[in-house]
Parts: sequence; C-alpha cells; structure tokens
Amino acid sequence: MTLSMYQASVPLFRTLLGALSGVLDKGAAFAEEKKFDPSVLVNARLAPDMFHLARQVAVATSHSAACVARLAGLEPPTWPDTDTTFEGMKARIAKAIAYLDGIKPAQIDGSEERQIILKMGANEMTLTGQRYLIGFEIPNVTFHCTAAYTILRHNGVDVGKRDFLGAF
Repeated sequence: MTLSMYQASVPLFRTLLGALSGVLDKGAAFAEEKKFDPSVLVNARLAPDMFHLARQVAVATSHSAACVARLAGLEPPTWPDTDTTFEGMKARIAKAIAYLDGIKPAQIDGSEERQIILKMGANEMTLTGQRYLIGFEIPNVTFHCTAAYTILRHNGVDVGKRDFLGAF
C-alpha cells in the first residue's frame, strides 16, 4: 500500500501541532506554579538570532496550513503574527488544526507532481508537490515545533520526548 500525500501531511501536522499545544499547557502551568510572568517564556529564545517561542508557534502553524493549502491548489491562509500569550498561541494552533481538518484527502491526493511556486523575498523556487512536502514543509514544521519545545525545556519546563511526540 502506498502512502498518499494527504496521509503524509495532515495527520503528521495535526500530531505535531497537538503535541505543541500540550507542551504550551505545561509551559503555562510552569509559569503559574513558579509564580512568574508567562511572557518570560513567550518571549524566550535559545539564541539571540533565533525566533522567540511565540514566533516559533506562529511559523509552525502558518507552514502547516500553507502546505496543505498549496497541495490542494488553494491560496494559503494568512493570520496575523500577534500572539503574546499562551492562550493566544493555543488559539492559533486550534485555528491551524481546524484549517487542516477542513481539507479532504481528495483535495491533496494526486498532488505529487503539482508545481508549487514559493516566493521568498525576491527569489522564487519551483518544486513538485512531493518535494515541497517532504523536503521543505515537513522539515520546517518539525523544526519550529522542536524549537518551541526546546525553548520551554531549556527554561525548566518538565517536558520530555513523549510530550513532543504527542498522540500518534
């Protein structure tokens, strides 16, 4: 049996984003338990040139939704990058998951050879749907979910591998 483009994208992104939501719950609980301003974690980063936690969440959600939209031949949704609280980040994840849930397998399956044109600044890159999913978006979404997890772990939040993996 072959793995369809839908099976390789939507369930994986749902799992990663669901796990990210759970990790954020632990981050918010940690700040409350230790009695410090949660914005310390929301704005935390691993290095000066890396995105802070809220931006990592924004990028993970934007990339997952944009990926399935492009594979389905739709215009990617755009959401403002203004989340400054755990509640806001969790709402953004819920919005992205709801978007993923609105995409049906028939919209994505068969998109392996669809031409995906990515505009990055002044540059354009053309990829097949399969290369775009496997070589660009899966690594991107996974990277930003991992970075968000690591920011919280680095700051003392008790999260482990099972938290990152989520309910698969």
